Amino acid sequence: MRRRQFLASGTALLSVAVAGCGHPSVVLDMDDATAADIADEVSMSPGPESTEYTVVSEAIENGSTTRRGRYELFDQTDTVRIEDAFYEVSETALESSDVTVYEVRIDFDPADSTAEIGAIDYEELPAVDRQRLDPIISDDNPPSGDGYDVGVGYGTAEEVGDGSVFVPERQYDIITYDGNRYRVTVSTRTTAETEYRYEATEIASGVDSFADQIRDQYLFTLSGLSEAEREVVEEAIDGGYFEDNEAFQSVTDRIREHEGIEVTDSYGTWLLSYEQVEYLTYVEW
Repeated sequence: MRRRQFLASGTALLSVAVAGCGHPSVVLDMDDATAADIADEVSMSPGPESTEYTVVSEAIENGSTTRRGRYELFDQTDTVRIEDAFYEVSETALESSDVTVYEVRIDFDPADSTAEIGAIDYEELPAVDRQRLDPIISDDNPPSGDGYDVGVGYGTAEEVGDGSVFVPERQYDIITYDGNRYRVTVSTRTTAETEYRYEATEIASGVDSFADQIRDQYLFTLSGLSEAEREVVEEAIDGGYFEDNEAFQSVTDRIREHEGIEVTDSYGTWLLSYEQVEYLTYVEW
């Protein structure tokens, strides 16, 4: 998770990329780690309106629950925070079947804007359609080109419900909006939908106790550094270190000797203590 957070927050790095320098080839980034920071790093906190929250809450209340979907909910992490408690969630695939998925496609500059099925003003569309189309219809500079310019995933007919004028049956092929006429078509594809069973086991009743579990598993002390290595670490704490040199590689090797929270073949996140302060440490090498 930390890699995504680092890249998402790297505004300065993205600006450099535009100038032609690109993302640095190596990174050492060390942030102070409170109990809350540690908990956030290794768990997800779904919002009350999300499917993840509903599924876990039902599994807690009933012992287990099921859901049908075209993708896993917990493929990134199986540790979920609900209020101040933390749960390990199991997600078991049961059976799959084929379903039809719909996509509404819009041409913002059609060569022919004559309605063949019917035309409807955007404001007269049902709420289910406007909710899905608002982000692109309201764009001041919609994309344009040959053919249909953008597609909006609607999901299955069951997910859409009964209100749409496009799914499962298209009732209009022209939308009018601010004097413009946009052509609409609907495409379909067949994909697998799986039934999943969920169970949730409480592993901690509070942030502090959960963070202590993570410390017990991952925390180590970074010490005995040379002066050059200390300079690397101090700069990483101050805002990040981005130079690929012997001192960086030495510090990185020391860190990689320990178990990481998330580690791949080119980057990872560790929890370490340096000068009696705990840090969540992100490394790219």
